[in-house]
Amino acid sequence: MGFTSTERIIGCLKGIATGDAIGKQTEGLSRLDLARWYPNGVHGFEGAPGSIIPRYVGNSKHEWRIGETTDDTERTIAVARAIITDRSVTHRSVGREMLECRKSVHPGVKSLWEFHQADDPARIADGHDGCGAAIRVAPVGILHSSQRLDQIVTGAREASIPTHAGSLAIAGAAATAAAVSAAVDGARAHEVLRFAEEAAACAEARWPSSAGPAFAKAVRSMVEDFRQWPDLRAERIAVRYFPDRPLTIVPLALGLASVLQSAESAILLATNLGGDSDSVASIAGGILGAMYPGGVNAQWYDVVESVNGHDLISLARNLSRLRH
Repeated sequence: MGFTSTERIIGCLKGIATGDAIGKQTEGLSRLDLARWYPNGVHGFEGAPGSIIPRYVGNSKHEWRIGETTDDTERTIAVARAIITDRSVTHRSVGREMLECRKSVHPGVKSLWEFHQADDPARIADGHDGCGAAIRVAPVGILHSSQRLDQIVTGAREASIPTHAGSLAIAGAAATAAAVSAAVDGARAHEVLRFAEEAAACAEARWPSSAGPAFAKAVRSMVEDFRQWPDLRAERIAVRYFPDRPLTIVPLALGLASVLQSAESAILLATNLGGDSDSVASIAGGILGAMYPGGVNAQWYDVVESVNGHDLISLARNLSRLRH
């Protein structure tokens, strides 16, 4: 079945939010701790929607609820709002909208804490190579057609630098935005991956690190491994690519998006890895939601919408009008 670009954009935002909420249940858990909290694995929302995730009961920073989205979705929406308001992507407009975000603003998340402490929408970060930029950059890929690689890469950087100005962070953001753009255009999996690698290589060439280019190579190596394995299981992936650092988190999300065929399957696999599971599930879920809109679990999304009230469908339609 063919899908319109608007349907793909809706699928993308639904996949991001659903992956974020499902993945939050295991975020930060080691393999041992994941087995302790979820001895039978995670198969969806493990508990009543809106109730506190058991391991967050009494958490002094935030008692995360089942079905609640994190700063990943909050800041994706902020980037979308900036684009809809200004019809372009600038770090100042993105910074303006992100200053309204409240989740995960504490010293434990240094990049966000520094940004909010500065209280300057035009601020440009000093370094930071984490995946915080890649998880919010999908609206840049939604705005620009995949024929506009330079605008995608430039826009990804603009959306990144308020909090993440490191070379790896910008490359990850560019790759993610490019993958989303190609997916919305209806590209096949290998084309989506190729375009993401091209965007990452372009970003690393324009804003290099002292260590040299590494991101596009990491994605390619991971995907080659996945294609040789007889099946993808969380246990096997975790041994080699546990998502706890920049060169596994975003490359892993792109790798899953290139070999799986539904947001639901990628979200569950990422969630059962542990580590930065919500970021991997969110990025992969967004790309696959755009590629295969029917592969987003509708019941999960209903839970996400009932708990958070994001109204992502209206947001997607507003973004779609700008792309056209």
